[in-house]
Amino acid sequence: MTFSPIQKKTVEQEISRQENTIQRDDPLKTYELDFDSGEIGEYINGIDALKQYIRKALETARYNYLIYDDQYGSELEAAIGDTPTHELLTSEIPRYIEEALIYHPQIENVYDFHIVQEGDGVYVSFLVDSLLGKFEEEVNWHGI
Repeated sequence: MTFSPIQKKTVEQEISRQENTIQRDDPLKTYELDFDSGEIGEYINGIDALKQYIRKALETARYNYLIYDDQYGSELEAAIGDTPTHELLTSEIPRYIEEALIYHPQIENVYDFHIVQEGDGVYVSFLVDSLLGKFEEEVNWHGI
């Protein structure tokens, strides 16, 4: 018998504690990226992290980087070509955005696309249904 207030933990208790800790961790916790300066900031999570994932996935060309698997990134810029028609943009952009985002386990649906083409820029807004809630997202491409 020991008189210490600290009790010895069994291996099973420690494993159980570690498993519970892992399950409670936020699966979206990541570093904030400043896309303009390239600097890495503090931790973010929740919808902010999911929005960052969306932007990064859409700006990353699929199949170009060995660090990412074949489900990460977008094929949008390669698919649009040099001089896209408005019909091509309105038919292909929603499909490529959906294909880029639907693999994320927190994203349930991507829909209600609004596409505006001005000069060499394309502006797209759409709704995202996620396990964290519903929100609107916007992306821009220039030089298309």
